[in-house]
Amino acid sequence: MTSPAFPEEFNLSDYFLFDRLKEGRGAHTAIRFGEHALTYDEIAARALATSTVLRRAGLPRGGRVLVALRDVPAFAWAFFGALRAGGVVALGNPDADADTLAYLLRYTGASMLICPPRVALALSDRLGGVRAMAGNPGGSGALTRTFVVHEPATGEDPRQRCDGAELARLFDASDLETAIAAVDASKAPHVARTHRDEPAIWLFTSGSTGKPKAAMHAHRDFAFNTEVFAKGTVGLRASDTTVSVPRLFFGYATGTNLMFPFAVGATVGLFAERPTPESLIDAIQRYRPTVLTLVPTMMGKLLEHDEAERARGLPGLDLSRVRFSYSAGEALPGPLLTRFTARFPGEVYDGIGSAEMFHIYASNRPGDVKPGSLGKCVAGYTLKILPEDAEGPGAPEVPAGEIGVLWVRGESVALGYWLDRDKSFETFHGAWCRTGDLFHVDAEGYLYFDGRADDLLKVSGIFVAPLEVEECLLAHDAVAAVSVIGADDAGLTKPKAVVVPRDPAVLASRDAREALRAVLKAHVKDRLAKHKYPRFLVFVDDLPKNDRGKVDRKTLKAREAEGALPEEPA
Repeated sequence: MTSPAFPEEFNLSDYFLFDRLKEGRGAHTAIRFGEHALTYDEIAARALATSTVLRRAGLPRGGRVLVALRDVPAFAWAFFGALRAGGVVALGNPDADADTLAYLLRYTGASMLICPPRVALALSDRLGGVRAMAGNPGGSGALTRTFVVHEPATGEDPRQRCDGAELARLFDASDLETAIAAVDASKAPHVARTHRDEPAIWLFTSGSTGKPKAAMHAHRDFAFNTEVFAKGTVGLRASDTTVSVPRLFFGYATGTNLMFPFAVGATVGLFAERPTPESLIDAIQRYRPTVLTLVPTMMGKLLEHDEAERARGLPGLDLSRVRFSYSAGEALPGPLLTRFTARFPGEVYDGIGSAEMFHIYASNRPGDVKPGSLGKCVAGYTLKILPEDAEGPGAPEVPAGEIGVLWVRGESVALGYWLDRDKSFETFHGAWCRTGDLFHVDAEGYLYFDGRADDLLKVSGIFVAPLEVEECLLAHDAVAAVSVIGADDAGLTKPKAVVVPRDPAVLASRDAREALRAVLKAHVKDRLAKHKYPRFLVFVDDLPKNDRGKVDRKTLKAREAEGALPEEPA
């Protein structure tokens, strides 16, 4: 495949938004939010005004803009407006605690903050220190301005202004909508003439082994992946309507539910509420999407909700218009995929990407879905599975069927990690990225995820991949969700399974727990090598999740270290 080419003067706001106006799609609906619809013309006008507002407020070229908004329409004009102004966008979870958001401000050295009033209020006692850049090595300067955005519930007008009394309580904050309205549309707005290799967006790692790091990306990185994956692999269309479970601050959803649909002139359906089966189903009924962005955990919950509804004699969930769904963020077990596609129409394209590469570089695709696998390499990327001790991409690959570390090469590779050159040298090798993910490939070239290298358990002198044990357990009808971690057994490491039972009644009965525990241990023993079965099995009502919706193994490991995960309560 010939790699897509981009001109030297290149800005993502053109590629994703303003080029739609040149194509005559300005009057097409870009975003639906409850009963409200905003066109590409309207989004573009607000993005241009936001660009001017930020520059007038003192945003320097290359200055960081931290956007911490829920999935509301203003996310789009804040995002594209900052890029249009020549800023670098960093995205924060607006529902994170104030300490986490204050860390992001210090770490990024953001000049501008765009957030709802509640976030600004939560940070108000920290803003003085942040503005002085205390403890902020590498920052470009103090936080100079905070712009607040009214955070409407889905169905409210997303263009209304914030309450003045609330603004008066904030430290040096302005209402973004008021500032936008004051921009004279008759005057030429500020437009930065950026280079395709200038920094554009920082994507944060999930922080599974410490505080999140920012992978720094240039403008063309995002356009490259959009061309080869969104357009070339899964075939997104202008006629599509998209809805997402992951929130827009997470790079997975920033791609699938903002950048990708905008690149083809499609329609995005947004809802601001926390994703639950109920809020997602409401969005599906309201917007009738053709493309869903899912995570395996929600797929399981949708099935459970649908089964419960049909058991009551109701028709269940209607996904009849869905052409396909994305799945990423965590492993999609083959049995769950089979159950989901047996019940609902539309293929599910399980894939893998990373903050370091922006988005998906290996995936299942139309007409080529192999349950349990992550499909094949996306055209435009190159993948290798190398031994764990490989020092560079030139090392010999492991034979088919053997587990190694995945390396990926492609033009969306990050420039490096902010303020961490040592880790950058470990991860990035020119156009190659050492992912740290364990994989094997079958004889037909399909990729299979075997977990993270730092998640492997050494049991009886042999490495065990928790994912393999989890998939085996998930194949049993009694298991709704599971995570496998290591547990100490007289100084030796043994697998411990933390299981969410499909029948909640199991949690209330010791006899039921003991019976199911014996059944599940035997289930694994019968299917995997003996040393892989979970010596300990704990039942819980839910698994902890991080802010990206993934099972939080770090929290589970901490609970195990604290003795908080006994097989049976004392």
